[in-house]
Order: sequence, then C-alpha cells, then structure tokens
Amino acid sequence: MKFVSTRGQAAPVTLSEAIRNGAAPDGGLYMPEELPRLRGCPREETLSQFAAEMLAPFFEGDRLEGELEAICRQAFDFPVPLVLADQARPNFRVLELFHGPTGAFKDFGARFLMASFDRIGDPSNPLTVLAATSGDTGGAVGCAAEGREAVRAMVLYPKGRVSAFQELQLTCWDEPVQALEVEGDFDDCQRLVKAAFASPELSLAHRLTSANSINIGRLLPQMAYIAFAASRAFAESGVEPGFLIPTGNLGHGFAAVYARALGFPVGPIVLVTNANRTLADWHGTGDYSPRASLATIANAMDVGTPSNFERLVHLAPEQRVLDVQLVEDDTIRARVQAEYRAGGYIWCPHSATAAEAYARLSDEQRAERPWIAAATAHPYKFADAVEPLIGVKIEAPPALEAILGRKAEKTSIPAELSALAEALKEQKLEVV
Repeated sequence: MKFVSTRGQAAPVTLSEAIRNGAAPDGGLYMPEELPRLRGCPREETLSQFAAEMLAPFFEGDRLEGELEAICRQAFDFPVPLVLADQARPNFRVLELFHGPTGAFKDFGARFLMASFDRIGDPSNPLTVLAATSGDTGGAVGCAAEGREAVRAMVLYPKGRVSAFQELQLTCWDEPVQALEVEGDFDDCQRLVKAAFASPELSLAHRLTSANSINIGRLLPQMAYIAFAASRAFAESGVEPGFLIPTGNLGHGFAAVYARALGFPVGPIVLVTNANRTLADWHGTGDYSPRASLATIANAMDVGTPSNFERLVHLAPEQRVLDVQLVEDDTIRARVQAEYRAGGYIWCPHSATAAEAYARLSDEQRAERPWIAAATAHPYKFADAVEPLIGVKIEAPPALEAILGRKAEKTSIPAELSALAEALKEQKLEVV
C-alpha cells in the first residue's frame, strides 16, 4: 500500500513515511493510493481485534505491519459503549468515545499515533510532534506522549478559547511535552504548525511531524471505531445505521465518510458544526470559503478552515454524499437542557450538536434505521457550561479526577513563526 498527496505533487510514500511526515511536502494530505478492498466485515469481539483486522490492508508491506496488533492493543484499551440516552427513543444510540485517559475521542488517535511513533522514531534523535488544538487534541497528545523517548510533543492552543479544565489538560504533562499558549485563535495555531512544516530549516532541524487529524495515523483508528459500531448495530438490526458526527477540523467526519467508502455498513452521515459555518455554506451552495473562526460554547469545534476538506473532495462525488447541520450556541444550550429533562442523559456542548441533529430528522428518517451519535467528550470537561443548564453537579470520572492535582506549566507566545521557532529551539536544548 502506498500513500499519495491530495495535491498530487509529491512522490508516493509508505504508511510509515506518511505517518512520520504528517503532511505531504507539497502541502497536501496523505491518502491511500487506491481504496483498499474490504475483506469481509471483521467478526472479532473486541475493538482492538476488530481494528487490527480492518486496518491490515493499510499496513500491508510496511515496516509497522508486524506491530499493528500491538499498536491496536495500546490504543484501544478502554471501553467504547453504545448506549441509550433515552429509553423512549430506542433507535437513538450514543457512541461514548470519552472513556479514555483525557475524556475525549482524541485519545484513540493520539495513543495509536504515539505507539506508531515509538516504533518509527529514534530515542537519540526524537521526532517532534507539533499539535495545534482547539481544545481536546492537545490534552490527548500530551497524555499519550508523556514519558516517551522517541518522540517529544509541543501543543499549541489559543489563549482564552478553551475551558479551564481543558487548559489544565493541555498544560499538565511532564517531559517531553510542552504547552504553548498562542495569542490568537485555533486557525492561528494551525497556521503556525503548517508554516513550520513548510520551513525546510525547522522541519529538518526538529524532525517535525503532526498529531492533528491531518496525519493519516489519526484517521485510521477513528475509522476503526466507527466501523466497529456500525457493524454491531447492523448485525443487530439488519439496517445500516446513520451517523451524527460533531466536527470541526473535519477529521472525525471524514473518518466516517471513509469507513463507508471502504464498504462498512454505514448509512447516512450527518456532519454537525457549531456557528462556524464554512462546511454548512459549502454544503448548501457548493462554495468553499474559509474564514476566521468564531468562539462558541463548543470550543473544540471552533474551526473556520477545516484541514480535512482536502481529503473529502479527493473522494468521488458519490462517496462523499452527506448532510451538514449548523447548531448555534443558544440551540446547544436548549438541547442540553431538553435531553436532561427527557432521559437524564448529560451531553457535553459538542456532543449535544449531534443530539440536536437527531431531533431535526423527520419522523420517517428516525423510524427507518438506528442512528448513532458520536459523543466526543465527557461533560465534566465542560462542567462550567453544562452544570448551570441542568442544575446538577457533574462528577469527575477517575481518569479526569487524577488530572486535577497536576501542576500546570505553559509558555505564552505571539502568533508568529519566529516565536514558535524559538520555542522549538529551547525545547530541543532542554531534551538534550
């Protein structure tokens, strides 16, 4: 299996090279040279086993091929329950993706990627992961990178644009992890990361790679748990389930679209955004116009320039059929309240956009198939926003409670490449 750039101006590479590089040298994103053929739907009982069989074609012939099962065991070692949010709506299931160490779906991709980097990298000259985050990616990357020798991590997050608990998660990890508070928004953080990759001097000196969803190593595990949930729901009902996916940078949404393109029993896909309307406008008009991001209550989705759009339009038109729903802050708040009153289920602001998208379906759409909402983060991470809406205190799960006692450390920088370059230089000196 070879991987090619969405922009078509870079040489094909192996999977290890695609994971190592993060982005292609022409600025594009890596995709498989051809769509792998589904070898029948895996029947394994655990997600780890399912993922190892499903992803085998992507790893075929690569140096990581023999490590795939071990990588999957490390990445998928926590529960992924498919639950009912309300007994009165048996066709509406919630895929809880927040039972990992940082309480967000990003734990799957970050752990999968770091396990891969550990096997690709060299402890004497470690890789440097640059991770721009709008909230959850950075915490998952920091946790997954802590204590590793073949990779170090630098997390860039926007000042004043994350919740208090999210900021603690971004800044509490020990070496070789460093947090940079950027004076700007998420798109500024993403711009700095892309500019660093585009600089041969910085890229070579620090052996830069990415842990954002631009990295193919992030998308593979996300496809796996979506395909796993779809296969279980299909086996139970005989009908392909629909998916409601909150999305910002479009990595999660694209993973669902690609899992369906591979042949897994994924039915209609509804991508749900917050007030950042780039995707919604594109879906409605066909015009893709990136813009500055807006700050919302669902801050991890505050993206005005979704990077994975390149991958989406790289697919054939019939493979990327989907719907896009936009949900404003007031509607998110109202949905959190309504869902708690109806069934007692507590949604985080991001996941609540998926619940709102389900409510907008017609009676006929809801009746014809199971629908699966991706619950992307534990509501405790956004207790300051959610608790006033439902009038009850949200208890921290053990993994998140353990973070509360950690010491936070961060470095503030302007949204300038020179400032990032200096931080990279200082971190490398500290590591050495």
